[in-house]
Amino acid sequence: MSRRLRRKVSRKGKEKVVAHSYTEFEEGVSTSERNGDVDWTCLPDDTVIQLFSCLNYRDRASLASSCKTWRCLSASSCLWNSLDLRAHKCDLAMASSLASRCRNLQKLRFRGAESADAIIFLQARNLREISGDYCRKITDATLSVIAARHELLECLQLGPDFCERITSDAIKQIAFCCPKLTKLRLSGIRDVQGDAINALGKHCLHLIDVGFLDCLKVDELALGNVASLRFLSVAGTSNLKWGVVSHVWHKLPNLVGLDVSRTDVGPAAISRLLNLSLSLKVLCALNCPVLEGDVNFIVPKIKGKSLLAHFTDIFEGIASLFVDITSKGKTVFLDWRNSKKTHKCMDEMMSWFEWILSHSLLRSAENNPQGLDDFWLKQGAPLLLILMQSSQEDVQERAATGLATFVVIDDEHASIDRGRAEAVMRDGGIRLLLDLAKSWREGLQSEAAKAIANLSVNVNVAKAVAEEGGIDILASLARSMNRLVAEEAAGGLWNLSVGEEHKGAIAEAGGVKALVDLIFKWSSGGDGVLERAAGALANLAADDKCSMEVALAGGVHALVMLARNCKFEGVQEQAARALANLAAHGDSNGNNAAVGQEVGALEALVQLTRSPHEGVRQEAAGALWNLSFDDRNREAIASAGGVEALVALAQTCSNASPGLQERAAGALWGLSVSEANSVAIGREGGVAPLIALARSDAEDVHETAAGALWNLAFNPGNALRIVEEGGVPALVHLCSSSVSKMARFMAALALAYMFDGRMDEYALVGTSSESTSKIVSLDGSRRMALKHIEAFILMFSDRQAFTAAAASSAPAALAEVTEGARIQEAGHLRCSGAEIGRFISMLKNPSVLKACAAFALLQFTIPGGRHALHHAKLMQNAGAARVLRATAAAATAPIEAKIFARIVLRNLEHHQAESSKGL
Repeated sequence: MSRRLRRKVSRKGKEKVVAHSYTEFEEGVSTSERNGDVDWTCLPDDTVIQLFSCLNYRDRASLASSCKTWRCLSASSCLWNSLDLRAHKCDLAMASSLASRCRNLQKLRFRGAESADAIIFLQARNLREISGDYCRKITDATLSVIAARHELLECLQLGPDFCERITSDAIKQIAFCCPKLTKLRLSGIRDVQGDAINALGKHCLHLIDVGFLDCLKVDELALGNVASLRFLSVAGTSNLKWGVVSHVWHKLPNLVGLDVSRTDVGPAAISRLLNLSLSLKVLCALNCPVLEGDVNFIVPKIKGKSLLAHFTDIFEGIASLFVDITSKGKTVFLDWRNSKKTHKCMDEMMSWFEWILSHSLLRSAENNPQGLDDFWLKQGAPLLLILMQSSQEDVQERAATGLATFVVIDDEHASIDRGRAEAVMRDGGIRLLLDLAKSWREGLQSEAAKAIANLSVNVNVAKAVAEEGGIDILASLARSMNRLVAEEAAGGLWNLSVGEEHKGAIAEAGGVKALVDLIFKWSSGGDGVLERAAGALANLAADDKCSMEVALAGGVHALVMLARNCKFEGVQEQAARALANLAAHGDSNGNNAAVGQEVGALEALVQLTRSPHEGVRQEAAGALWNLSFDDRNREAIASAGGVEALVALAQTCSNASPGLQERAAGALWGLSVSEANSVAIGREGGVAPLIALARSDAEDVHETAAGALWNLAFNPGNALRIVEEGGVPALVHLCSSSVSKMARFMAALALAYMFDGRMDEYALVGTSSESTSKIVSLDGSRRMALKHIEAFILMFSDRQAFTAAAASSAPAALAEVTEGARIQEAGHLRCSGAEIGRFISMLKNPSVLKACAAFALLQFTIPGGRHALHHAKLMQNAGAARVLRATAAAATAPIEAKIFARIVLRNLEHHQAESSKGL
């Protein structure tokens, strides 16, 4: 998938560090340099500083510790103008360690209340801009101290989540302490009172941009007193008195932009503001239900003013504000960014447009109101793509998050809107997102990776991501030391790994090892990243070749560790699914045995079958089912309490999903291959729930329940239990009515086991009166069973083909019968010597069981079947040929038994000839 440039590589620990290979050398260059060993400490200082500026803060610290020179250079003030602490746990200790470098810090981004408390210990008295996320727990006291310690503050933004514990008291403190404030944006304040707003107007004379977003109440009258305002947003704020707004705000002398998106503003207020305000140029009213619901509303056409709404052309509206711009439509933002002319007022306005549009579009995407499909396709998606190219980092992040969000229809079931996803792809969004993902800014990496992950649910988008090199980028991001970045990258690999065509590319890009390493790296405290990593490994493990890569990378140990120790159900479910897929390749690699041999693996899976979450139970049962194909695992599962756990699971899943029912019955089917386990299942009460599952409406459940009952019926005690629990009617129904040929076949074999005479001897044990009643009951059940076994055999008996085969020994005639009688899936069944011996004994039975046994042996020996050669050897060792010839020649035998016996003989001869060739 990727081209490789020839480079020299030096090793540092387990990682590779790329060093340039030089083809030309100047005089005086040392021998070590000619060999490609560059002395990095000799680089010019400005080059080192430029290098440091391209790294995140963690990598800067790592390189700074390499030598004294770099440690000094890393402290250069130009490298510490801006600091983004959102991905880090910023506590008092961390803030104190950074303090010496933050004297000239201008811009700070943080996340959470703990980081907010630590900000003052950075001693960054020159801070001009503070932006905080996840501010629900930030208090008035914390915000007031921040304001008091940073009197030069010009911009303060807290959101987009709600600041539930901040009140107007803190806003007043900001006004008193930060007179140079020009921009204040707060989200989710309960009540922004008039005295706080008046304090802002009185003390912050340069305040031009205010945003009170998603607030419960804002004093509209007081906002009319902040004469310096040029831009005002009250998007999402409720309880606004629009009569007051329309009569007061239009008097603001400098107000250029007003954002009332996601409010209950009506046409009257909109018209009054646009008509009466002398300064207002743009009014943004996106997703305003009252306004959009008025079919009679006509947008006022006022020169130099524009209304931005879902029902207007937003691009044209913004373009109309330019007097010296020739472009129109969707190029207006790009033309403005590329313009060599500078116009401070328009630059401020366009930057504000980007901010409010990114915020409103993200909120609309999160709420996903009805009726916006046309808007998203024609304007929303193109706007988000254009905003991703903004010079404002927070706008880029919100735009990427908006793309990740607006395509999702059903988050729980990972459903996305195909039209929206392909609109993003069609407009070049994949390339833009991948470019953002390659940014050194971890916030952009995280949000871009999230968008790529969500969009990749669509098959066509996933293909485009792969073709654009997205798999290599995501695999690289999955190695990030930033948990949020690694988590979203793992999510992208998870969704891409659904496609069979991408699995190999992910492995080639080193994605398998990166995912396994993530599990070890975030084994505690990273449920999101662990679930995504385990989910991606589960998908990859479904591929035979990739499953071996997973095992070689330490994936078995990592996944078992999750299954044993993690308490989060999403992680448990994906870890169990991954182990199930690893164990599903028993014929082609040794992962099945490897999982079983991993310490604690089987015990953990047995324990997970008792989980309160159905998905976890389902995947754990599926893993045990696959693992039970290995003889050692089968017995070890039983020793770990697997029989009791799976019987209990089967007893409780009659009303569960078909997937859980199938796997619960399948796991019991796998365990019951061992006669000791079969007896234990019967003793633990496993017969009744399997009979109940045999009555399921789902075809797959029919097969696993019938298979388990077939195995159980081999034991005469279990056979009698099946009769006593009402299993005969259930098996008869399967035998005659199931959509699945395989289920009908195994139901017939179970009935054949039950009524070949062995159960009769077992039923005679006890008092004479009990024996008599049992015999009477068994007689009726036997007649019913034999009747339906015969009917089943006749389903595969073409009279014309049978007559031709009886009259001729030509291979073509037998081949035609074989083709008509073949049950494709039966070739995957593997029988023991005891089972083969039992069918050979049935060939001597005078009833329809003779034909049933011949039919079964035909299925087990058809050339090409997975275990056909194994069965042929067992039959040869048991002397089956003699019995088969006797059956084929018996004058009184049913024609079906005779023809099927002849076919089985031919199959044995074929396998014997093949074995001779091999020797």
